[in-house]
This record gives sequence, structure tokens and C-alpha cells, in this order.
Amino acid sequence: MRVLIVTAVPAERDAVVRGVGAAAPEVAELPVPGGVLHRLSPAPPAGPPLTVDVLAAGVGPAAAAAGTAAALTTAAVAHTPYDLAVSAGIGGGFGTARPGAVRLGSVVVADAIVAADLGAETPDGFTAVTDLGFGTVEHLPPAPLVAAVAEATDAVRGTVLTVSTVTGSAERAAELLRRHPRAAAEAMEGFGVAEAAAAQSVPVLEVRAVSNAVGPRDRAAWRIREALDALTGAFGTLAPRLGTWTWTSDPEGTGSD
Repeated sequence: MRVLIVTAVPAERDAVVRGVGAAAPEVAELPVPGGVLHRLSPAPPAGPPLTVDVLAAGVGPAAAAAGTAAALTTAAVAHTPYDLAVSAGIGGGFGTARPGAVRLGSVVVADAIVAADLGAETPDGFTAVTDLGFGTVEHLPPAPLVAAVAEATDAVRGTVLTVSTVTGSAERAAELLRRHPRAAAEAMEGFGVAEAAAAQSVPVLEVRAVSNAVGPRDRAAWRIREALDALTGAFGTLAPRLGTWTWTSDPEGTGSD
């Protein structure tokens, strides 16, 4: 099994590599168009051999989509296609007192990856691009895999929103929750990874560790180190198990949240 894990920045990549590397300490660095893959080969307790490639593709959905597409295409041309693409990193959590709320340092696994601000502003409010008759705003990771990852890592399951502008006010956070009541976290890359993966019929997953609450920006309250450590812990748990799981999926699954 071959897995591509895509992060935004090197700090997130290194956190994932530390986790996977607990089961595979040797790391090879391989150039791909626009970046460098960090390759690890953890030994699963059962099942086929596992190769995990980790790429820091850049911030935002466009950079994530471009980096993911380049890595997926390079692998496909070499006749070594990936079986799974994972968007991973830290993000903001919707931590209000409601079902699905998350706490700082916790892990979220997406059961839906949603482009929250892809659309148009109208006199009646925001309209998703799908309501305008175009494109896609949601990708659905394989449900059996989401369940297995959530159980293994004690993660919250919910919608992870992809935004191009990070939320910085209570009003914006409330509006996102109104439109996406199952939102557990927001980040900036998941939908880009999912779009690139869907174009090549590769299943996708998104795993986020929560570093801050979605809402007014309070840098003093952010817990980036704790979130990176949680990301390392999650992938340390997942690495020896990924090669043992099987799942079915609809990589083209779309809809509205």
C-alpha cells in the first residue's frame, strides 16, 4: 500500500514524519515537481508492505491541489500509484458547547471535506458554487476508514471546512456553523488535496490537530506545539495500522453540507 500525506508547512510535515518514523526511522528525500517527498516504509504487523510519502505543498487550497496533483501524477507515470491521499496538519476547532465540539490539542478526522467559501456573495447571503450550477463543494472520505481512524486515535468525527481566509471573528464563526452545523474544524488545504485526489480516483482522508478555537484571533491562546505533538501522536498510532485496513470509497462523492 502506498500513502501520500500532504501538509501545508514543514513544521506539520516534520510532525507527521516523527509519528510515522516511530515505526520507520529511515527517511529518504525524493524530489518531485515543486517539492520534496519524505519517504518512510513502516512495517505493518500484518498485510502488504507500506510506503508513506509526506509532502509540504504550501499554504491554501491552490498550493495543496497543485502539490498533490504533481505527486500523484509522478507516481502514476512511474506505475506506482498511491492508494490513499491524506491532508494533514493543524487547524482551528469549533469549540462551542454543542455536539461535535472539540478542545485544543484534540484530533479531528473529516467525514466530509467542504469548501466553505467557494461561491458568491448575494443580497441574500453566501451562495455555494454548486447552487450556481458549477463544480463541487464537498468530498466524502471512505466511511470505513474514517471510523477506523477515529477509533484508533480517539478523534472527533465531523465536517472539516476548507477556507481561503482564516476565520477571525465570532460573527464569521457563527455564520459558518449556521451553514455547516456539523463543522468540527477549519483549515486551508483539505479541499485542494481532495480535488486533486478525486481527479485521479484516489480516496482521500483529512486529519487535523486543533491548535486554536475558530473565532476572534487570540494568538496568546493558541497551542501550536501541543497540536503538532498531537499530530505526531496520531500518525504514530496510524502508521503501523494503515497497511492493514481495507475500505471501499466513492472518491467522486459530492454534495452539500
